[in-house]
Amino acid sequence: MKIFIIAIIAILAGCSSGEKEKSAELNIALGEDVFNKNCISCHGSKGVGLAKDWKVKDENGNFPAPPLNGTAHTWHHSPSDLLYTINKGGGEMGGMMPGFEQRLSEEKKLALIDYIYSLWPSEIQTKYDKTFKLSLIHISEPTR
Repeated sequence: MKIFIIAIIAILAGCSSGEKEKSAELNIALGEDVFNKNCISCHGSKGVGLAKDWKVKDENGNFPAPPLNGTAHTWHHSPSDLLYTINKGGGEMGGMMPGFEQRLSEEKKLALIDYIYSLWPSEIQTKYDKTFKLSLIHISEPTR
């Protein structure tokens, strides 16, 4: 699944494997930049999280931002669910994350998902790939 969006685009565009790898690296770098500008203050450096226990609501009744590095539940969600959360925010799940639907381009949101994926250990990436392989061809809004 390494860089599922860019890889699919590159295949459709007929890029060579070297061009695909370079494109994937650039996409992860863009995603890291988006993360560092928009997400790091709540999700921590490299997505390690900041809360002592992300499963326990804070004094305001909100869940803190979970780690995104594969130690929490992020990898249990399909690419379309991750995109939905980026777009709409975390309010529906009891969190405080704002929505980025109007604040980030589609390219940046998809690069962000690729960057988050790159933070996961290889065994988590493998599980994710097996679970969501069919979802990778087309990302659309989930039915809620």
